Amino acid sequence: MPLNRRKFLQKSAATGAGVAVASAVAAPAARAAEATAADKPARRYSLTVMGTTDLHGHVFNWDYFKDAEYADKAGNAQGLARISTLVNQVRAEKGRCNTLLLDAGDTIQGTPLTYYYAKVDPITAEGGPVHPMAQAMNAIGYDAAALGNHEFNYGIETLRKFEEQLHFPLLGANALDAKTQRPAFPPYVIKKFRVPGLPSVKVAVLGLTNPGIAIWDKAYVQGKLEFPGLEEQAAKWVPRLKSMGADVVVVSAHSGSSGTSSYGDQLPYVENSAALVAQQVPDIDAILVGHAHVEIPELKVTNARTGKTVVLSEPLAYAERLSLFDIELVFAKGRWSVESVSSKVLNSNTVADDPKITKLLSDEHAKVVEYVNQVVGTATETLTTVEARYKDAPIIDLITKVQEDVVKAALAGTSYASLPVIAQASPFSRTSEIPAGEVTIRDLSSLYVYDNTLVAKVLTGAQLRAYLEYSAEYFVQTAPDAVVDVEKLTNANGRPDYNYDYVSGLSYEIDIARAAGSRVRNVTYNGAALDDAQKFVFAVNNYRANGGGAFPHVASAPEVWSESTEIRTRIAEWVTAEGVLDPKDFASVDWRLTRAGVPVFQGF
Repeated sequence: MPLNRRKFLQKSAATGAGVAVASAVAAPAARAAEATAADKPARRYSLTVMGTTDLHGHVFNWDYFKDAEYADKAGNAQGLARISTLVNQVRAEKGRCNTLLLDAGDTIQGTPLTYYYAKVDPITAEGGPVHPMAQAMNAIGYDAAALGNHEFNYGIETLRKFEEQLHFPLLGANALDAKTQRPAFPPYVIKKFRVPGLPSVKVAVLGLTNPGIAIWDKAYVQGKLEFPGLEEQAAKWVPRLKSMGADVVVVSAHSGSSGTSSYGDQLPYVENSAALVAQQVPDIDAILVGHAHVEIPELKVTNARTGKTVVLSEPLAYAERLSLFDIELVFAKGRWSVESVSSKVLNSNTVADDPKITKLLSDEHAKVVEYVNQVVGTATETLTTVEARYKDAPIIDLITKVQEDVVKAALAGTSYASLPVIAQASPFSRTSEIPAGEVTIRDLSSLYVYDNTLVAKVLTGAQLRAYLEYSAEYFVQTAPDAVVDVEKLTNANGRPDYNYDYVSGLSYEIDIARAAGSRVRNVTYNGAALDDAQKFVFAVNNYRANGGGAFPHVASAPEVWSESTEIRTRIAEWVTAEGVLDPKDFASVDWRLTRAGVPVFQGF
């Protein structure tokens, strides 16, 4: 049965005890015996902790946007069905009673499958379905999962329903009730592993989520939940877990290891702080890392206070990898202690789907495939994002046109109706394509892969100029006489594509030969130089409006309208209403890259 959150918190408050789940009898590791002080053989125990993260709704090795098996140049495979096979293999080798299976968050958002069961056939409806991710993770036998920031994308009601459907706890020690300042989700779980003739090995799993939720899903959590830093909450909870008798402390953290934040100084907490937790908080043995979508088989961090090595591992997202922590314990002087920890990752492309998962969710998969292949219009020509990072591409203009139209309609008859409406959009994908001919929901969904919603803010010309300058930092400085390699032209200082913005309605040049901060040139509106004092309504996605990417001015700008309908839904509605997708109806060349005033690309 699903863990009852209220019962957990009541029990935790009354007794100071966590959730204790007894495991079957486990055999000690087979290795050479050492003498104890009493000249008796030391007793050992081997525990294996498996971990996934950033599953983002990937059950099968299927690309809903391409309506085909997933494939990439690296030969990766995706999906929980593959992970299930790997987990079964590890359990067969180690003994299920000697293993734990954890996840580090971002589970219920990211594919048309998750969108379908949040919005089209929602799990929150009376008598509604069980979420496919809950079905799969229950069937595989997860022991616990940390909350990810994307768990909040569909609102707290959907998250709570998903939590209710799980047979294991969703952990979030730093997800606090805004009024009581107590955990709104179970902070931890403690599991016992029995060893014949010796005390059980107690393993505590502490769950930590990302402080950025307060920014990214402000509309859902403001005034309800707060998300303090991982380091301070780990420092609070780990000593408690040790005092409860935990022999092993594992942290499942939806936070990367880089020590950086995408939201600048808008929050006093670090976004990617897993390594800082390891460095600052004593008595942690291993950390399952999430959020950053990078592969880290093993990262060793030295704790500054104890000198002890803490092992971190982050498996690649979308169920492409499974992390394995092998933890060796020794019993001496009446207690268990961790002798060593090592980690590695297993590749899900080495196995086939588990037929149990395939059978379990084939119907749900088929429904979503049918949904995304619905035809909603026709395109007069093929539109693609292949060059959208460095050329003004019509396919991105489609996004800004839809956003402008929705905001104009929403503000009609208000005091803001007289202000010009402009919009931002990012080149989220490098491979999206709307083919000539029939256009389907999956074609449009691949263009806008996030479940962002639309917000209208008021910015001045001067603020927009600063916004453009910040966006232009995305490009690598390139001398006027240097050869341009488009593969090395973008993502300066590691900035991702989704943190580069087009701004429609303005015309401007980005001189990539100039230093960052002085690149945006010749900004005009309606053919005239941009007036720094003029006010504009800025149609912007909620991630950016709430400070995602740390773009200047937008988070603090006055908000005049917002909605909960996804931008991708608005795009589908617009195309359905128009019937025909013709670039002449929405596309224009508003910006171009230059060097010393000379266009980098012919025709742009």
